[in-house]
Amino acid sequence: MKAKSLLLVFLLPIMSGPTLLAESAVLSQYASSSELIMIPMRDGDSLAADIYFPLIGQSPWPTVLVRTPYGRSISGSGEDIVVQILTNVLAGYVLVVQDTRGRGDSQGTDSLYFSDGWGKRQDGYDTVEWIAEQSWSNGKIGMWGPSALGITQYLAAGAKPPHLTCCCVLVATGNLYEDAIFYDGVYRQALVDGWLHSVKQDSMQSYFVDHPNYEPIYDTMNIYTRLDSINVPILHIGGWHDIFLQGNIDAFTELQENGGPGARGNQKLILGPWVHNITAAQPGEIYFPHATPLLFFATMFDWFDYWLKDEVNTIDSMATVQYYVMGDADQPETIGNNWIESETWPPEYTPVRFYLQPDSGLASTSIPIEVLPDTFSYDPQYPVLTRGGRNMNIDAGTYDQRELEARPDVLTYTTEILMDTVIIAGPVWVQLYAGSDALDTDFMASLCDVYPDGRSMLIADGAIQARHRNSIEEEDLLTPGEIESYTIDLWSTAVAFAPGHRIRLNISSSNYNRFAINPNTGEPFRQHTRTQIALQSIYHDLEYPSTLILPVMEGVDTAVPEKRENQPETMALLPNFPNPFNGWTSIPVILPNREAPATLSIFDLNGRLVKEWTINPSRGLMQIIKWNGRSEAGSEVTSGVYITKLQAKEIQQSRKIMLLK
Repeated sequence: MKAKSLLLVFLLPIMSGPTLLAESAVLSQYASSSELIMIPMRDGDSLAADIYFPLIGQSPWPTVLVRTPYGRSISGSGEDIVVQILTNVLAGYVLVVQDTRGRGDSQGTDSLYFSDGWGKRQDGYDTVEWIAEQSWSNGKIGMWGPSALGITQYLAAGAKPPHLTCCCVLVATGNLYEDAIFYDGVYRQALVDGWLHSVKQDSMQSYFVDHPNYEPIYDTMNIYTRLDSINVPILHIGGWHDIFLQGNIDAFTELQENGGPGARGNQKLILGPWVHNITAAQPGEIYFPHATPLLFFATMFDWFDYWLKDEVNTIDSMATVQYYVMGDADQPETIGNNWIESETWPPEYTPVRFYLQPDSGLASTSIPIEVLPDTFSYDPQYPVLTRGGRNMNIDAGTYDQRELEARPDVLTYTTEILMDTVIIAGPVWVQLYAGSDALDTDFMASLCDVYPDGRSMLIADGAIQARHRNSIEEEDLLTPGEIESYTIDLWSTAVAFAPGHRIRLNISSSNYNRFAINPNTGEPFRQHTRTQIALQSIYHDLEYPSTLILPVMEGVDTAVPEKRENQPETMALLPNFPNPFNGWTSIPVILPNREAPATLSIFDLNGRLVKEWTINPSRGLMQIIKWNGRSEAGSEVTSGVYITKLQAKEIQQSRKIMLLK
């Protein structure tokens, strides 16, 4: 997704304690000026950047760098809010917003991150070091951003620029081949093709057709090939339903243990029940309480102050890992739906095996005898359609899977009704023993929480391509009819399965269009000339005990959910910024998920209506309404004090706003 909605949510200078509120009140003192600079790269091309300087204080300053493929040009697009807030909250910092190579006003050819790391071109490195050489820079540079803006951070850190001091990475990965493009060999069609189309780079699809297996060319987009070169503290923020979830987690764990001296032991990880668009009111069809990412708004800016200004703040006492345990969404105050702190990821757990049973059951005991396998036919012409999961440009999050489970090409295995809570936190795996009469095929697995009313809510899912069952670097086609072992990685999660619920595992061979369709022919990727129906056999007996492996925790007290400070539980009208204003002002509002549509109105001091908006809460927990100082009819209003009023049902809130021309 484009970064703007994430920026708007994370950068509001409110909900974060008295210090930031005080800064917000004096925005006019922190207004920024900017200038366009073409920053030279080592190959002779130059990349466009806008540089925003604080108007108070003395240089040199530390710098926050944002590198984006979505266009750094903010003025006039409605995104100038980002600069205003960053400059305000990051008082005493320079902000640099740069177009990546071949995007926006930058020179060169867009190469899909191949120029952002440590290859022949090292745009992240060159930008950081150019900043460090400027007279206004104190030599300390931090980077910030979600999604693509986070990927550019990981890759820049891998290039080891001497003056990169810290990073704050949201919903991103440092290993694009495995976490973004191919999932154990299966092409992530909706994500890759959808994103390439959105940035007008559809032609790049042919690159993956030519290079479907992992090759050294992908090393420059894989930070795990040079962990010891990364030498900076990173705050990693990810979501259980995010497209890059495992990428965030793996970057944290690997750098925490195996990074360079400045990285080892200096990583932090936050994991919430969020989709890639963290601004979404809820992740799919159910709502998890006490989970807004605004809880960690102040943390991000404390992170920069701690590492770039050497300030003593909350980072000193912050837990290494903070993660949300999802629970019964219908009983928000019971076990689950709570934040837990840990010094490691994963936390201590016991890998518990749940064995597939011949009667569609799932139990902790294996079958002691030989039994016939379960079978289904997978027809590529009629694939199982995606319904939720870790997606970006299609429905994402936890959705009811019953409609899909009713299909004959989806096998379900379900436990008995749980008498006690089962809490899991960590990696989820399926060890599958299967046969196929095809040369190649896919196997998909999904973990669901079955509610007492029958809803089968998706928790996690994964996939594997048969030809890549042994290696992502080499292909090994099947011998039709032979039983093979498949290890399906469902990535990590944290959930409390409540009493009265059941745990379910689904097995199929398609999940379209989250994943590309396997034609079952064994032909090269996207070069097949036909499709064929594959007969799949799933084994679960003494010799071939297919299992779901869950990270079960013991002794975790989540009985009383902790409500963190600053958690917005009700509608709120927040201070506009800037205030006073001349031209445009931004009015942030909070509409919790369950609120009805609200009305935001502006009145003059005589009570006459000037302007009005209807706000739909389904568009996000936090929304920003921009007012240009014009009436409903479009005419300019005079300077003076106006009243903003937010109203939904019987609740209303008001604030004063000042227009100065």
